[in-house]
Amino acid sequence: MSAARTPTRLDTIVYIDGFNLYYRALKSKPQFKWLNLLDLAGQVLSPKNRVTKVWYFSAHVSARLDPGAPVRQKLYLDALKTVPEIEARFGNFLVNKRGAGLVPPDLDPAKPNARPPFLPWPDVVRIFRTEEKGSDVNLATQLLIDSFKNNYDVAAVVTNDTDLVEPIRFATQEMNKVVGIISPVPKAATSLQNVASFVRHIRDQHLAASQFPDPIPLPGGKQIAKPPTWI
Repeated sequence: MSAARTPTRLDTIVYIDGFNLYYRALKSKPQFKWLNLLDLAGQVLSPKNRVTKVWYFSAHVSARLDPGAPVRQKLYLDALKTVPEIEARFGNFLVNKRGAGLVPPDLDPAKPNARPPFLPWPDVVRIFRTEEKGSDVNLATQLLIDSFKNNYDVAAVVTNDTDLVEPIRFATQEMNKVVGIISPVPKAATSLQNVASFVRHIRDQHLAASQFPDPIPLPGGKQIAKPPTWI
């Protein structure tokens, strides 16, 4: 009996931790935010990877801290809907008022008479705390569902969140699946590297080559334009 042939194309599913990608690779680079996630996967992965699905896990942002944020996000989500392979799934975005310890300023030791900008210096201040809930659980669940159903030859997870180490470890070590990390930072977390089948890195040239057209033409003559601040 001859050995099984290795497929020339590997059906690949990509799982994107949306907030991790945003804060690690896009927040300080608005010119790259109009990002086609399917094209990005094609830029980073091997030509052998045929991306059949891109899961985008995020949450609807609040207008409390930035009134324009929900409008910009909706434009981007509308752009993603033009790509049939991309599907978004949403957790919850929470904004709470909480107390937090206030760190005193670092004073110049060469200036022994230096003082904080105001006294008395408070121990605790009230802050707005933003949290995204559910995306990592949704991503892990979908990854494991697709693993059990044998829906892919290769899975690639865009994240640097170490909360995802265990589901990736289970898929690679317990189910013998090929699951890689696409890191949005120059050096992926060691714990993720230790459980991943491979590691790739998102670089500026990948982001630049994966932008949607501006505007995106729609059937019937309508268009979706990039938010004007994303330049």
